Amino acid sequence: MRITICDDKHDLGNEAAKLGITLIKQAIEERGGATITMATGLSQSSLYTHLTASDLDWSAVTVFGLNEYVGISSAHPSSFRHYLQTRFIANVHDLKAYHEVQGDAADLDAEVARLNGLVNGREIDVAFLGIGENGHIGFNDPPANFITTDPYIIVDLDERCRRQQVGEGWFRTLSEVPRKAITMSVRQMLHSRHVICSVPDQRKARAVAMCIYDQISPYSPASVLRTKHECTLFLDRTSSILIMGDRR
Repeated sequence: MRITICDDKHDLGNEAAKLGITLIKQAIEERGGATITMATGLSQSSLYTHLTASDLDWSAVTVFGLNEYVGISSAHPSSFRHYLQTRFIANVHDLKAYHEVQGDAADLDAEVARLNGLVNGREIDVAFLGIGENGHIGFNDPPANFITTDPYIIVDLDERCRRQQVGEGWFRTLSEVPRKAITMSVRQMLHSRHVICSVPDQRKARAVAMCIYDQISPYSPASVLRTKHECTLFLDRTSSILIMGDRR
């Protein structure tokens, strides 16, 4: 894992996007197309601004959503499908394919099976990720499942994760935040050729320290990123304060 520290969250988004664009173009040139996974949340906003302004040939790119709450529709303003649709999908042209996670499916097991059938046998070139305040990647809250080889799984969301969603303004109260989600599994993320993890803001500083210093364990899910050679962790000055000190 490599660490890049940027001046602020906007510079972070720009640098993460530049690396992502390079890797996607490389995949298209070498293999005729690229497959990527897209995370959501405040940590990804600047990344999407720069990514969608690029000259990428999106007609050669297949996108998989990373996760989705169980029980809310794509029209819900806090759903990840709504996030991706408004911040990414609507701003790129002729995307080859977009496979969304349908958290409101009538049969969740069938939805997971559908997603797993789509991704099985397909190598993901770039996984865009973030890290939650509790150290989760995707919605793999501690203790995360490091064992399953299923690409997508149904998980329970812990209270700290759910409180983060309220703190960021996605939901008004804790009771509104769903208790379950469909998420890409940890092993599936690590199976990607490259991982680009964007983590701005001081409130993520403890999670960054967990990622860098904690024992690699399901109780510190982001720590597993240290096992991935082709992983770049993009931080800003505030999120890196516990590992590098404030160098401003």
